[in-house]
This record gives sequence, C-alpha cells and structure tokens, in this order.
Amino acid sequence: MLRNIRLIKIGSMALALLALFTLFSGRAFAQEEEIAAGTIAIQIDTIWLFLGAVLVFWMQAGFAMVESGFSRAKNAANLLMKNLMDFCMAAILFYAVGFGLMYGTDVAGLIGTSNFFLSELSLGAEAGYDWTNYLFQLMFAGAAATIVSGAVAERLKFKSYLIYSAVMTALIYPISGHWLWGGGWLAERGFVDFAGSTIVHACGGFAALAAAWVLGPRIGKYNKDGSSNAIPGHSLTLAALGVFVLWMGWFGFNAGSTLSGMNASLGYIAVTTTTAAAAGALSALIINWFKAGHPSTEMALNGTLAGLVGITAGTANVTMGGAIIVGLVAGAVLVFGLVFVERVLKVDDPVGAVAVHGLNGMWGTIAVGLLAAPAVGEFTGMGPVTGLFYGGGFSQLGVQLLGTVVISLWAFATMGALFYAMKVTIGVRVSEKEEIEGLDISEHFTTSYPEFGPTAVGTDALAAAGD
Repeated sequence: MLRNIRLIKIGSMALALLALFTLFSGRAFAQEEEIAAGTIAIQIDTIWLFLGAVLVFWMQAGFAMVESGFSRAKNAANLLMKNLMDFCMAAILFYAVGFGLMYGTDVAGLIGTSNFFLSELSLGAEAGYDWTNYLFQLMFAGAAATIVSGAVAERLKFKSYLIYSAVMTALIYPISGHWLWGGGWLAERGFVDFAGSTIVHACGGFAALAAAWVLGPRIGKYNKDGSSNAIPGHSLTLAALGVFVLWMGWFGFNAGSTLSGMNASLGYIAVTTTTAAAAGALSALIINWFKAGHPSTEMALNGTLAGLVGITAGTANVTMGGAIIVGLVAGAVLVFGLVFVERVLKVDDPVGAVAVHGLNGMWGTIAVGLLAAPAVGEFTGMGPVTGLFYGGGFSQLGVQLLGTVVISLWAFATMGALFYAMKVTIGVRVSEKEEIEGLDISEHFTTSYPEFGPTAVGTDALAAAGD
C-alpha cells in the first residue's frame, strides 16, 4: 500500500514537472515566435520603405525630362545639370543639417535641434529601418528643391542655383517640414498633409514663384503692351516621358509615405493617387479645349501632374469619389492658374511649376478639410479625420488653410529674400548674349544636340573652351 502511495506521489511529481516544462517551453516558443514575427515585420517595413525611396529618386529623372523637354534645346544640358546638382546638394546638406532640423528634438514646435550628421543613428542591425527612413526622407528634400529649376529655366546663373539649392535643402524645406512631420506646431493642431501637397509641393512652388519674380521674364516673353508670347519647348516626347516617370514615382511618394509595408491600405492609396492623376489630365484637357479650341498635349501632361500634386495631401483620407473631385478641380486650378501667373502677375514660368506645384499644392491640402472621410482615415491609419462635407464643420478646414498658407508664405518670403540678396551681390541672371546663345554654351561649354549645327548653338563659346 505504501509502495503504491509512493508511486502515485512520484507520478504526480513527474506530471507536475512535465506540466511546468511544457508551460515554460511553450512560453519560450511563443516568445521566440513573437520575436521572429516582429523581426519579419521590421524587415518588410524596411524593404517597402527602400522601394519607396527608389521610386521617389526616380522622380528626379522625371523632373529632368519634363523641364528640359518644356525648354528650348539650347538649355537642355543646363536643366539636366540643375536637376542632378540639387539632389547632390541635398544628399550632403540634408545629412549634415536638414534632417536634424526637420526630425530632431523639438523646440517650441518650430525646429529640431539634434541628430545633425545623423549622429544618433547606430550601426547595429536594429538600426536598418532608421537608415532606410533617412534615405526616404532625403528623396523628398531633393524633390522639393528640384521644383524651382523649371520655373527659372533659361536665364538663371548656375552658381546662383547651387546656392539656392543649398539653402532650400539645408534650411527652408526642413524647418517648415518640422512643423508637421517633425511633430511641430502644425502637428499639434491636427494639420493633415499625408505625403506633402504643401510640405513638399507648395513649398517648392512658392519658392519658384519668388525666384522667377525676382529673376524676371525671358527675353521675348512679353511685348511692350504687356501681352505674352508662347516660347515652345524643344521636345514634347521628352516631356511626356517625364510625366509618365513622375506618375510611376508618385506611387512611392504617396503609398511609400505609409512608412510600413505592413499597412493594408497601400493599394488603396495607390488607387486614389492614380485616379486623381487621370481626372486632372482630363479636366485640364477639356477646360483648355473649350478655351483654346483645340486639345493641348502640354496642358494634358501638366494636368496629370496637377492631379498628382493635389491628391498627395489627402490620398489616405478621401474616398474614390473624393479623389476624382480633387483631380477635376486640380485641372481647373492648373488652367486658370497658368493664366493668372503669366498674365496677371507677369511671371515667366516656362514649365508651369507655380500652378502645378504651388497652387495645386494648396488646393490639395485645403481639399482634406472638405473631403476627408473618417472611414477612410480609420482604414489607412490616419485616424477619423472629418471634412466639412462629411459633417466635420469648419475646424479641420481652418487648420488646413492655416498650414498651407503659412508654409507657402514662408517659402515665398525666404526665397524672395535669398534671390534678392543674390541679385544685388553676385547676380542671378546671365547676360543677354548668354541667354540668346543658350545656357548650355555659356554656362557649361557644351551642347545637347550638336547635329543642329553652328547656327543653332553659336560655336564661338565652344571654340573658346577648346582653346
């Protein structure tokens, strides 16, 4: 009997030990599985963000094609150089200064004050996402800077452009970007600009307006009576290819701004992006067709970009119907905005950067205050943002107006001051002779299309360079 009791006790202890082993080993396995799942999620996020960065970088090529295509052949190399160099300036200065100002430790909601030279990023395996995130943000800084190059095409000194590019990527864009994306005062007020209709595009667009205003129009653009002349670009083919490249890159620009490959709304954001682009192209084409009496290729191309710029702020907050409305209005803003800039303001903008990026950046940001649907925001992770048309009242609309106006004025004022300072010191404009020759020759001693012959390019500068 005692023997049986001992056996029972031993068996009970064994079962208890087995249960404890199973419990703790199960917890260990669960913890390992949880750690593995977390690691996989981080890797997916990192890969998605890297893909987004590559797509946004590809937009530099799109801008280069659009701007050179809409300009004359004698200035094509100069436009390509500006698009290359503003990104190179961004790659150095955003690393050294800009990223810290934009995403560093917040001071009074106005500016970041840490992580200069990426001093807080480690070389450990756990920092892989952080380095990729920096790369993604760098691409946005380059995009903001390159918007200006088209507006000042064919008459700005190259050295003056380099100075502008340095200031834009190191100071102007990062400081205003901090106000929202760095957790500054606009973020505290609930301002919504998902991928940068204002932070990137209106900032670049109004910097372009200030630069072109100070610089003055190209020779032959305006007549003595104030009427304007069209100065066609040299390659619609190149410009059209650039628009398609930009459209492709915008999937990284908008959907990439989820910052996570685990976000289930990636496809939705891509769809609202492309739908607004199509609506913008159709709207600009049809409105201008009624005005001018013919369907304009140039207007349809710029209408596509207008729709893309417009949807960038609200792509994660509007319904499909809202995306179509954003695009349709963007096309109208483009058509009438081009007329306003050229004929009322008397500003010569060869590629329409002010209307495409500046005015439509503002429109897209304001549209969030009108068209944001709370159900969409819940789906995309943006929260229940509610626009006026969905019963949200004027609160969100007021914040959207405040944010886009303040940032646009910031870019216009600071860049106006910079270009005026350069104008009275080192100069901003090439000579009349150099402008007539073309900046390819006068600034870079090269020509993009040598087969056009000496009458088209003026070979005296090339000969001098050869000496």
